[in-house]
Amino acid sequence: MSTSVDALRGVTAITVTPFDGTGAPDWSGYEAIVARMGAAGVHVITPNGNTSEFYALSRQEWQRANEVTIAAAGDSVVMPGIGYDIATAQDMAVAVQQLGAPLAMLHQPVHPHQSVAGWAAYNRLIAQSAPGLGFVLYVKDSRIGADALGSLFDACPNVVGIKYAVADPLRFGEICAALGPDRVAWSCGLAERWAPSFWPLGAAGFTSGGVNVAPRLSLDYLLALRSGDQAEIRRLWSLIAPFEKMRAEDATACNVAVVKEALSQQGLCGAGVRPPAGGLSSQQREQVTGILASWSEAGY
Repeated sequence: MSTSVDALRGVTAITVTPFDGTGAPDWSGYEAIVARMGAAGVHVITPNGNTSEFYALSRQEWQRANEVTIAAAGDSVVMPGIGYDIATAQDMAVAVQQLGAPLAMLHQPVHPHQSVAGWAAYNRLIAQSAPGLGFVLYVKDSRIGADALGSLFDACPNVVGIKYAVADPLRFGEICAALGPDRVAWSCGLAERWAPSFWPLGAAGFTSGGVNVAPRLSLDYLLALRSGDQAEIRRLWSLIAPFEKMRAEDATACNVAVVKEALSQQGLCGAGVRPPAGGLSSQQREQVTGILASWSEAGY
C-alpha cells in the first residue's frame, strides 16, 4: 500500500461521468478521458467523486465506472469514491477490494444533523470493516479537528490520507502541526486554485477536476509547487484560476458542467449533467471557450 499512499502526494483526478444523448453513461467517452489521464502520468484517478456526480449515479453505474477506470487507468492508482449509509459504504468497500483497487475515498456523510463524534464514528465503522483497504477521508466540516482525526488514525491504521476541503488554510495548518505532516498523506481537496495556500502548511498533493481537460497543466503545476518556483506557480495559477472560479460560482452549482463543457469543446464527451447539478448559459460556455484558448496559447 505504500506506493499507493505515495501517489496521494501528487495529483488526484476526480473524473467526470459523461452522458450520451439519452442521459445514459457514455462509457467509451469515459474510457478515453481516463486513458488520457493515465497516459499523461496522473498519480491517482478517482471515479465516483463529487465531480463524477456520485450522488446522481445508480449502484450499477457506480460499479461500471470503477471497472472501466481500473481497465483504462494504466499505471495510475485507482481510488473509487464510496459513501451513503454505513452498510452501503461497507458493501462498496468490499466491492472495491474485489476489483483490486488499493484505496477508497470515503465521502463526507450526507446527513442534515451531524456531530463531530458522529462523523468520526461513521468513518471508523466503515474503515474498520475493510482493514486491507486504504482509506482517504473527505473533510468538508470546519469543526473536524486534530482530536477527531487523531482518534481515527489511532483506531484505523488503514486511514492513510485526508482530502481537506475546508477553505481555511490556517485551520488545516493547525491540524497538520498537531498530528504531524507525515502521519498521513495530506491533500488540498479544493483543487489547484487553493493549493498554494495549503502547500506551505503541510499539503503534499491536490485534487483536480480540471485535470480531465488538461492533464499536463495540472502536472506542471504540481512540479512548480514541489520546486517552490514562485514565478511558475503564479504563471500557472493565473491560467487555472479563471476555470476554477467559474466552477465555484453560485455555491458550485455548475462545478461539473464547466468541466464537461470544456471536454465537449475538445470533442471528448457530451456536456450534459444530471439534476440537481446545474448547466451553463451561453455566456458561460463562451467563457469556457476563452479559457481553453488561453491554455492553448500557453501550450496546453
